[in-house]
This record gives sequence, C-alpha cells and structure tokens, in this order.
Amino acid sequence: MNPIPVTVVTGFLGSGKTTLLSNLLRDVHDRRLAVIVNEFGEVSIDGALLRERPHGEHVAFFDLPGGLVAYGEQDAFAPTLRALMERRHSIDHVLIETSGLAVPTAVFVVLESEEFRDHFTLDATLAVVDTPLLLSGDLTGTEEGVRAGVASVFRQQLEFADVVVLNKIDGLDDDVLLSTEETLRALAPNVRFVETAYEAKLDTKLTLGLHLHANTRVAAHAHSPASSAPGVNDAPLADQRALDGHSHGDLGMHVHSLSTHEHFHQHDPAWQSFRLRSDDVQDARTLHGAIRTVSQEFPLLRAKGFARLGAGRVTIQAVRTRVDAREDDSHVHGPSELIFIGYHPRRKQVAARLTELTGTAWA
Repeated sequence: MNPIPVTVVTGFLGSGKTTLLSNLLRDVHDRRLAVIVNEFGEVSIDGALLRERPHGEHVAFFDLPGGLVAYGEQDAFAPTLRALMERRHSIDHVLIETSGLAVPTAVFVVLESEEFRDHFTLDATLAVVDTPLLLSGDLTGTEEGVRAGVASVFRQQLEFADVVVLNKIDGLDDDVLLSTEETLRALAPNVRFVETAYEAKLDTKLTLGLHLHANTRVAAHAHSPASSAPGVNDAPLADQRALDGHSHGDLGMHVHSLSTHEHFHQHDPAWQSFRLRSDDVQDARTLHGAIRTVSQEFPLLRAKGFARLGAGRVTIQAVRTRVDAREDDSHVHGPSELIFIGYHPRRKQVAARLTELTGTAWA
C-alpha cells in the first residue's frame, strides 16, 4: 500500500493557519483527512475552532499541545502517527498545523525515521504569512533581542516551505502584493511558489497532492543545541540548511538529509504562554479594547480564545495590537478563557490589568 501523503502547514504566530485550514477542510470533499494540530500552550484553542466549524464528513482531529511537535518525554506525535497507521484504510491525507514558534524540520525528522518512512510521505510544506505584519517590518527585524528572534524563526519557516501563502491580503492592491513578494524572495531567495489567499481561502489544488518533496536519509550527524526563537542574550539560529542538509534546486524537488537522533529545535524558554479565565459575563467591545491595551503595555505577541457574553460568545484572535473579536450565538460552557503568548510575559500583571480594564475578574 502506498504511504500516506502529509502536508505541513507552518507560519508565525497569528498568520491565519487555522482559518486557512478550516476553509480548506470545508472545501475538500474527495479525501478522508486526518488533522494534527500542534499549539504553543497547554490548551488547544485552534483545535476547538477547527472542530466546530463546517468541514467534510471524513475528518479526524488530533491535538498536540505544548509547541514541540516531535520532541521530549511528552512527545505525542509518534504515538499519533502509529494510531494513523492502524487506520490506514480510512485515511487519504494527513494535515499537520505546527506551532507558530516552530520550524517544521522536527516533523521531517520523524516522518523520515525508520519506523515511519514507509508509511508516510511528505507531500508539501506551506508557510502562511501574515502580510500586514510582514509589511510592518515586525517579522524582519535585524536588531538584537526579541525581534531578531522573531525574524530568525520567520525566515527559516520560509526557507523550509515549498509554497508560501500570502494571507490577510484583502484590501491590498497589486503593487503592494508585488512588493511583498519581492521582500519574501529577498529574505528567502530559494522560495519556489508564492500564492495569495483572499479571505483566507486557498484552492485545494494548491495545497494537496502537490508531490513537491523527495526525502533521503544519511547517517546520523551531530547538531549543536539552539533555540527556536532566540532571545535577548542569544545569537540567531544557525543556518538550518547547513545543519540539516536541506537544499533547494531551481524548480527541482526539495531534498532533506535528516538524521534520526533527537533534533535541536527547542523553544527559547523566555517564550511562554499562559491561560486566563473569568467566570463573569463579558462585554465584547470592552474586552476588545482591553486586549488591545494589554498587548501594548506588555510583551505579548498573540492572544486567542473565547469569552462568554450575556447571550452567545465572542471569539478572540489577536496579533500584537490587531484584535479581531467576532460574536456568534454559540454558548460557552464554563468560564471565558484566553491564551496569551509572549516573551517574558507577566501573567499576574496582565491578569490584574485585564481585570481593571474590563471590570470583571480574570485570573
């Protein structure tokens, strides 16, 4: 039996991976899909969003919280792949959404290991880009510190992508899009395909069944430890193409020479996520403004979650100070819950400030 094709969807925090994937699941009717969601944090907000949105009948979901899809004692990726192998006759394609702070080579290593190489094949890797954030310069900082770490992760996500997807482009004119593509190609000259996603929608023909990867293995080789997102006192990551034997041909297939030992992708411990909860009913507009304010006052890069309203709920998706708060009629079972991700974030101070700004208790 042929190996199961795997598509990896990567992209920095808040790039719109989950929305893009949700739209894709809704539009795919001719494949039985398994979806693996890996989030940086203890709670899978993205997994919950994917489950509740319309999708095809033959979709199975698997959540891997924690941000490191393939390493450590708590690794659940390999057991998930084994479970998929047992269901091989009911799966046509696997989609993996990685953490926004991850470089996807960890996935490549596991898929190319002796245990899984005959059962799974890497079809393509998509890097989703928050176009307004790229245009703002926040993804391409050259100074030391947090922005340098962000730029390092973003650049490597581009380098390991077969297809780069410019997302959140609604309202941008063609000249801006052309300029953005030039910026991308300057950052990652070997990027092969750049696609655009209007309203977070991408043609299924541009995502599944692309056959853009060919994997080979070589003998194990040593890697030096490094962080996924360097911090204030850390140097940027070394060039992973050199470390992993990753090479690009002009329009040829990617070749990954990967070892089977534990890889070096470990998150900088300064990047942390935390959860805040409130049992109080929220006001959508007030909460929107409060999240925007705390994102300005604290080193927060991402916020997402659900909040209970008097009738219905509001879904929060925020990148820095850009906050999207959408109300619907769904009922929140239990307390409102928000996940924040930042660099050296201060949980107690954020909770106190959010409590002050909303007039409701958050802890």
